[in-house]
Amino acid sequence: MAHAFIYDAVRTPRGRGKSDGALHDVQPIQLLTSVLRELKSRTQLDTNLLDDVIMGCVSPIGEQGCDMARTAVLEAGYAETVAGVQLNRFCSSGLEAINMAAAYIMAGQFEAVVAGGVESMSRVPIGSDGGALFMNPQIVARHHIVPQGISADLLATKYGFSRTDADRFAAESYRRAALAQQENRFSRTLIPIRDTLGQTLLDHDEGVRPDTTVERLSKLKPAFETVGKAGFDALALLKYADISRINHIHHAGNSSQIVDGAAGLLIGSKAFGEKTGLKPRARIKAFAVVGTEPTIMLTGVVPATQKVLKKAGMQPGDIDLFEVNEAFAAVPLFYMDQLGVEHDRLNVNGGAIALGHPLGATGAMIAATLLDELERTGQQTGLATLCVGGGMGVATVFERIH
Repeated sequence: MAHAFIYDAVRTPRGRGKSDGALHDVQPIQLLTSVLRELKSRTQLDTNLLDDVIMGCVSPIGEQGCDMARTAVLEAGYAETVAGVQLNRFCSSGLEAINMAAAYIMAGQFEAVVAGGVESMSRVPIGSDGGALFMNPQIVARHHIVPQGISADLLATKYGFSRTDADRFAAESYRRAALAQQENRFSRTLIPIRDTLGQTLLDHDEGVRPDTTVERLSKLKPAFETVGKAGFDALALLKYADISRINHIHHAGNSSQIVDGAAGLLIGSKAFGEKTGLKPRARIKAFAVVGTEPTIMLTGVVPATQKVLKKAGMQPGDIDLFEVNEAFAAVPLFYMDQLGVEHDRLNVNGGAIALGHPLGATGAMIAATLLDELERTGQQTGLATLCVGGGMGVATVFERIH
């Protein structure tokens, strides 16, 4: 089987996903086109060598519909022979795009792909596309489907994570992200977004708040208690009858931020590197996807990690750095507890709590951050993983090329 290599990675800043966010006036296709143009420019890429552009997007409707990947190919000035496809595996879509690209290359069917994702959550709100999983009353009742915030609080309750545990984790995420910004750790991958006049709209992740403390977080009200009392707690507890009540610990400060952003990685075969003269930065060693119980929904990071490590012939102790998407604080807390992973190896530059979670792009963003940090610290192996709506998990192992 052929190897799949990462040759470069680019991402936009994460802009606050609200009407006053710096990227609100930028259409999602512009975010994605900026990424493709930058990849082409900095690698001097002959796009005739590309087979496909694969992009994740979780709400593919309105401005994010109509196969943005192909539209961005045309807008970015890529060769017309380059195809484009848009996919949706919820929050893991960006990493799923990378894994799909790697699979094509490892199978010998493709030579080079740009893979990543995009989401403009200020312009296309989460849930805009509807869907039977969350909207069909019979399906919701039959499978005990609850909002993810209820799932997060259920996870925390079942595994004994307190409000203080979550707030401490969140405060540390903010501290790490602020330090990473201060030390320009994202500079290799991060590109500014400019308007049509060339003026910079945003050149840094907008949601980082260096002054965040546990004390400040402790004053925020639980975000999901009201919706839980409206019936979703009872629905979840029908599945988890051993739990008497759900302890609502998550709020806006210890959950992922709603943001806008896009990312793309240039992935290719060994032959592609030889043709272009590009040096690979990393190899995609293994990847895995799993399904999990859909009510608690957010546990998939653990079995996905176990599955991908088995494929790679590795143990958790063999991984130098982990990127676990901080959808809610309980997710990485659960991950560390179940797998025995120390916090000093996990999300060392902060995560989605401090930086934001642009749904379709996040998987590609954390993969790029992982690659940058492996290079910065001279370490060898990294693992990226995300929990997924509907009860799934995705994980990928990366190996840095010296």
